[in-house]
Amino acid sequence: MEHPINILERYWKFTSFRGQQEAIINAVIEGEDTFALMPTGGGKSICFQVPALAKKGICIVISPLIALMNDQVKALNNKGIKAMALTSGISYNELDTMLDNCVYGNYKFLYLSPERLQQEIVQNRIKQMHVNLIAVDEAHCISQWGNDFRPAYKNITILRQIQPTVNVVALTASATPEVVDDIVKELDFISPKLFKQSFFRSNLAYMVFHEEDKLYKLEAILKKYREPSIIYVRNRKLTNEISSYLNTKNIKATTYHGGLANNSKNDNMTAWLNNQCQVMVATNAFGMGIDKPDVKTVIHLNLPESIESYFQEAGRAGRNGEKAFAVILKNNSDEVLIKNQFLKVLPPVNFVQQVYRKLCNYFQIPYGEGEYLTFDFDFYTFSKTYNFNSTLCYNALLLLDRNSIISLSKQFKNKVTLQFITSNNALFNYLEHHQDFDIIVKSILRMYGGVFDNEAAIDLNKVVKKSSASAEKIIAILNHLERDEIITLNLSKTDAQITFIEPREDDKTINRIAKTVEKQNKQKEKQVSAMLSYIENETLCKSEQLLAYFGEQNTKPCGICSVCLNLNKSNKTKDLKYIKKQIIELLQTKDLSSRAIIEVLKCNETDLKQALKQLLEQNTINVTTTNTYKLSHL
Repeated sequence: MEHPINILERYWKFTSFRGQQEAIINAVIEGEDTFALMPTGGGKSICFQVPALAKKGICIVISPLIALMNDQVKALNNKGIKAMALTSGISYNELDTMLDNCVYGNYKFLYLSPERLQQEIVQNRIKQMHVNLIAVDEAHCISQWGNDFRPAYKNITILRQIQPTVNVVALTASATPEVVDDIVKELDFISPKLFKQSFFRSNLAYMVFHEEDKLYKLEAILKKYREPSIIYVRNRKLTNEISSYLNTKNIKATTYHGGLANNSKNDNMTAWLNNQCQVMVATNAFGMGIDKPDVKTVIHLNLPESIESYFQEAGRAGRNGEKAFAVILKNNSDEVLIKNQFLKVLPPVNFVQQVYRKLCNYFQIPYGEGEYLTFDFDFYTFSKTYNFNSTLCYNALLLLDRNSIISLSKQFKNKVTLQFITSNNALFNYLEHHQDFDIIVKSILRMYGGVFDNEAAIDLNKVVKKSSASAEKIIAILNHLERDEIITLNLSKTDAQITFIEPREDDKTINRIAKTVEKQNKQKEKQVSAMLSYIENETLCKSEQLLAYFGEQNTKPCGICSVCLNLNKSNKTKDLKYIKKQIIELLQTKDLSSRAIIEVLKCNETDLKQALKQLLEQNTINVTTTNTYKLSHL
């Protein structure tokens, strides 16, 4: 078996492991059930990827996030490592072929969601695979007390039955002691090796500032620290507003949120990663799997929903080890806003039932059917059709997703169908006068031969690749062609995809998860309460507050957070007051030089100079002709 350090050097170009990585990797290679609790940016993926590469066979990786799966698969493939992900929207035949490739095609990594694991075809084919390791990423999702509890994660134990001799490694960046115990229990670990890396970040200053004018403070921070920054806001509209505001202040900013088209996301991301703009203004859709080490500031203009979310997002600052800042800007309205955003919109069970029934009707799913059917989904149209409160409706869909009734993937795209309604000759005459349309029209004609005879569904991404034009430009040209009566065009936008995980059973389906939904709602209340306590507590070091939340004890003040700096200022003021009082008492009896005063008081020379300066400015003391100090009134 190849030595792990050789694998690390060959594929990742590093010559040594960080922190506890090597100890975790050795435990995994030795066949131990292993739990790794490491902070964001701690290099969790290496802890299962290196041992999987060291052994013969394939590693099965369970992950709840499609974007993260795709990012990791792409990164592995770029290194020449064979990896694939089973995401939603794959037909049965495609799935069959992909699983066959995992059995016979020397693949090293198979990424799948816990929901996908419930399919019989997936389970049967995993039995045939030479599995060398089971990795459970974002393992806190298995715990009902975790930040993103997903009941489907409880089905991961199926893998232990299918592959009983294979060890499991569980990894997470956010778990309280209660959650850690739950993970170990749920994954049926035998004599587990537990690795808990301290969440303490010596270079990261956690700051909480009360600001009535948040934008003024934001501008001041970003002009003081011109390095890369992330600003988190609570909705898509605010990303555009804050970005526009910063650009008017000569601070180059771009945006990222779930509603952007994929090419816009990629363009904005590339500009920020390459330091072509200083600031990324984003919703919490941004950040997972992003490793930009030189982020100087992470600023929250709105409160996150939990300490777990905040800690992960804040942890994206200062990964290069240099001093960085995680800043929350708060004011008196924030408590009401966070409660309105995360608590008042928690859907009760009967509302979840109603949304589920309407969703099934919307897509015409017959009773007892619908399992693993996938549909493009326009959330706005759906909520408007049934007159649902949009926020309550969206949260109900998230609950259905989290409880594995549906899979909701946020995926903005344009759905295009068109037909050419002019003759061949007329079309080419038209193109002679619109030469900038030529390559796009010809790309469509070559890809969709029957588009003169019948309406055809156009894959916009394929046309983008074929023509090397942007999606926005293609849509603009298609609209022009429709106005000139060259084509008929149906253009609709979808912002998500829905996959039904279970057959439709209406109330029976929701009744099964009713208690879980109620528990999740109560857990959300606890998390919001903890977040509010964190921002209001100005007596205990911010770093210590966060570490205590995650169960770390015997910690020390960081010395650089907003609380520590205020306490140091306060102590400094108290110290100077005491020194000034002592100087006045000494000078009551005779004049003294600074050297004589310091010998008596045994204080810091800098503090003494500051105290003497203040007393002189206040005209409490004077300097004599012999360079000694005396009280002014004597």
